[in-house]
Amino acid sequence: MTSAPVLLSVNVGLPRDVPWQGKTVHTGIWKSPVAGPVLARRGNLDGDGQGDLNGHGGEQRAVLVYQIESYRHWQQHFGPHDDDYGFGQFGENLTVDGLPDDEVCIGDRYRIGAAEFEVTQPRVTCYRVGLRLGQPELPALLVSHHRPGFYLRVIREGHIQAGDQIIKTAAGPHALTVADTDALLYLPHRDQAKLQDAVQIPALSPGWQQSFRDLLAAAEGAGPGSAPPVGTEPAPAPPPAWAGFRALRVDRVVPESTTVSSIYLAATDGGALPPAQAGQYLTLRVSAAGQPAPVRSYSLSSPPDGGRYRISVKHEPHGTASSYLTSRLRPGALLDVAAPRGGFVLGDGTSPVLLISAGIGVTPVLSMLHRLAAQRSEREVWWLHGARSPQEHPFAAEAHALLAALPHAHEHVFYSQAPDTQRQYRATAGRLSKDTLAGLGLPAHAAAYICGPDSFMADMQHALTAIGVGPERVHTELFCALPSVNPGLTGQHRRPPHQPAGPPGPGPLVTFARSGISAAFGGGWRSVLDLADSCDVPTRWSCRTGVCHTCVTPLLSGQVGYRPDPLEPPADDEVLICCAQPASDLVLDM
Repeated sequence: MTSAPVLLSVNVGLPRDVPWQGKTVHTGIWKSPVAGPVLARRGNLDGDGQGDLNGHGGEQRAVLVYQIESYRHWQQHFGPHDDDYGFGQFGENLTVDGLPDDEVCIGDRYRIGAAEFEVTQPRVTCYRVGLRLGQPELPALLVSHHRPGFYLRVIREGHIQAGDQIIKTAAGPHALTVADTDALLYLPHRDQAKLQDAVQIPALSPGWQQSFRDLLAAAEGAGPGSAPPVGTEPAPAPPPAWAGFRALRVDRVVPESTTVSSIYLAATDGGALPPAQAGQYLTLRVSAAGQPAPVRSYSLSSPPDGGRYRISVKHEPHGTASSYLTSRLRPGALLDVAAPRGGFVLGDGTSPVLLISAGIGVTPVLSMLHRLAAQRSEREVWWLHGARSPQEHPFAAEAHALLAALPHAHEHVFYSQAPDTQRQYRATAGRLSKDTLAGLGLPAHAAAYICGPDSFMADMQHALTAIGVGPERVHTELFCALPSVNPGLTGQHRRPPHQPAGPPGPGPLVTFARSGISAAFGGGWRSVLDLADSCDVPTRWSCRTGVCHTCVTPLLSGQVGYRPDPLEPPADDEVLICCAQPASDLVLDM
């Protein structure tokens, strides 16, 4: 007969700053046992805290549980440890005898002392538990060995202490164990029936519920998200039309304004190029502009299915690639081009469409306008564009003609530095700003697509939200590196991307396309992520062991190997940079 579960230790600790890989991590992973009773509150235990509330803590993750049986398992796996795995070593608040992950179910309720708890989710897979134990691979091992531990929500506040019996008071619906729940999120070959069960468990934390809804939607071909209103979400992008880079012939180079030139690209064999989605971009490797060859991305400004591609490039005075493309490139030249990519694409539906741009940001929304015109769309279309003057307003006549062919179109152009005599297409003096946008009477149920400088896109997002457009309906195109996700790091003063310190490495060349940096991989780096960090390229990660897929990055060209192997491999055109090493020269969309 199995003995009743027992609370062996209550462990708490406040966040502290810890040095790690030349950085500082603010973390509450260090926990120590407490003698006597401790009050379990809705959001935490008295005396406890978390350094990163995005991934830990809060009502759904108030208390972390780990089992003494798993302690023994890891002692056998890793061998002797410096401090012999004292209670709290795995960052848990409650060290227990019993309650194994393969028996405890989401939604189970337990009474401990005077408090009552509910199981809400498995442990968040995070690098900090590996930092605490000195075992960097531990986050992946917790998943692969099916020993993650789990979080509790406090249903009734009360005091608890070591030695309390743990009494089960209710069973969660669908009998989905903690280990099975963890595997559903992080491991391949998911059981679709269990996914369906998971989203029907009220106790499961909202973040995990949304992740499982996304997995179900992807499996059903509906794309990520939870059934948004028709017309507000772009369709999921198909796989790239070709792998790596392909030589395309320059057909024409056409000046569009004083600062912008369009480059028309065709297949070398004269055939039609694969259709793109309206709003996607091309990535070019411009070998003739310098060595290493600069790699840059440019939105398609052409109709999505015209058989040829058109990109439009703004000349930047100190831009190596743009200077060559706008000043020295000639018809007949060959350019290395990656297939159309990007999720900033026009969604189907009947709702109104807001196409909002500034400067060269006009290009992807112009492609969307081409698609709407080709469809003879009955949708209400609002064209809002800001430029300095007519001389710096590319595609003005083209956009005006396309809008004239749409029965429910509205055109608003803003010139910030043009006198009245130079304005055209009923342009308005001044900037396209939050205030001017608010006065246009835009429909709040529209789907909005915004492209331009970062500050402009942020202003437009805030303005649209203020007039009632839901955030899920607002889509932006971001060509610079994506915002960093570096949980727990503090005191960062990131410089613009740069070459790594020291002599060049002996390995393959790794190009971070969005950041404009190419650097040779060296023996001192364990992964592409380490190289990116050394270059101050913005990065996104959490587990750093190939589990969570936060670091997944589009692969434009090249091959990688993995160490350790990810628990679930990414798609063929993606890379998990946290555990990837280049097997050839790489070009990454970051």
